[in-house]
Amino acid sequence: MFQKIRLRLTLLSGGITTLILIIMTLGYLYTSEKNLMQNRIFSWQSDVSSIAFNLEQQTVITHTWLANLEAGGNYYVSILDNNTPFLFNDRMNDTAFHDLVTDAWAYYYENGGALPENTISYRSRYKTFLLKKEQSYYCFVITLDKENVSENSTLKLLLIAPLRNIQHQIFQQRLVFMGIIFMALAAIWLFSWFFTGKLLFPIEENRKKQNQFVAAASHELRTPLAVILSCTEAMLEKPDIEPFAHDLSTVKSEALRMSSLIQDLLTLSSRDANHFPIQKASTELDTLLLDAYEAFEAMAHTKQLKISVTLPEDIIPPCNCDKQRIYQVIAILLHNAISYTPNGGKITLALTMQEKYFALSISDTGVGIPDEEKEKIFDRFYRSEKSRSTKGHFGLGLSIAYEIVAAHHGTIRVYDNESGGATFAVRLPICYTKRRKD
Repeated sequence: MFQKIRLRLTLLSGGITTLILIIMTLGYLYTSEKNLMQNRIFSWQSDVSSIAFNLEQQTVITHTWLANLEAGGNYYVSILDNNTPFLFNDRMNDTAFHDLVTDAWAYYYENGGALPENTISYRSRYKTFLLKKEQSYYCFVITLDKENVSENSTLKLLLIAPLRNIQHQIFQQRLVFMGIIFMALAAIWLFSWFFTGKLLFPIEENRKKQNQFVAAASHELRTPLAVILSCTEAMLEKPDIEPFAHDLSTVKSEALRMSSLIQDLLTLSSRDANHFPIQKASTELDTLLLDAYEAFEAMAHTKQLKISVTLPEDIIPPCNCDKQRIYQVIAILLHNAISYTPNGGKITLALTMQEKYFALSISDTGVGIPDEEKEKIFDRFYRSEKSRSTKGHFGLGLSIAYEIVAAHHGTIRVYDNESGGATFAVRLPICYTKRRKD
């Protein structure tokens, strides 16, 4: 129980902190990458303005000037003079460059009318667009109107800026932040685990002391209760006790109820202290079910309840379980069914075998269990609504049944019956290696 609570608190605190850290990191990366890209675009626009200014000043475009633009691989350049490639043939052998430029010019002429135009001067302007191939490229097309030439004479310069450098920079930044986040999360989860352990340690110590007190008190109470019961029974056997017979019977009944409560408390305290012995042995579950049927048949008859047993036609193999403990589970469920089923009702005990587990079920036609209470009825001391709260039930029986089934690595669930009432289904694995819960 302590480990479960510690794990849940660790998941809660670590999960919330992790979520906040991831959201903040993603927000920072988004803002950082956006600003990084925006700064790079501003840098490109500044270069475009400088290039346009140089074009306006130059009368001759030299190969050296173009080579300087492409130096370092920051840009690729292509020029059209009145739609005629300028110096294009010098790089015809470069297939990758040729394909890139061809695709860029094709995109420009297909979509140029929809692209916004930015004015540099009265003679020059440019348009931008993003070209996506195997890599992404940011493209600028500078249009320069020539002077002292015929009308509509223009010079177009295509400036292609590869995004691989900035993408590599963004990728490295993400890797760095992933490493930082990983180390931070590891520290957060370790801190959460040890912190919750420290936080719950006093509670766990108090719980252990409480369990020790309950176990010790229960043991001490058994002796005086045994004395009370023996004295009461002895007095009830005397012939002249008639005037006090009713009171003595009440004392005996209440003492038996207290003895049952003490036994339940001892069982649960043993489970909490991990001293819950399970003596596994080969057990015939059909025989166990029939024994329970015979033991409770008289009790059911007093309430005019019809009780029946359904067994598989084929012979089923024995179950490796604690016979006494599983019988205790069946007895708890069967006693509850008899207690909460109105007179004239019906109770059915059934046994089936599935591929990986044995299935025991106890069905009744009683008052049923509301949906909002189905997950609570296995909690200790939980009492259902008044219609199901009868004298003699302390809210521990189903808790004990759950702990026994869990110790066998099985499951116990409750379902509604179509005709009314409830069905408690117990599954015991044929072979198991670890605890499993639905």
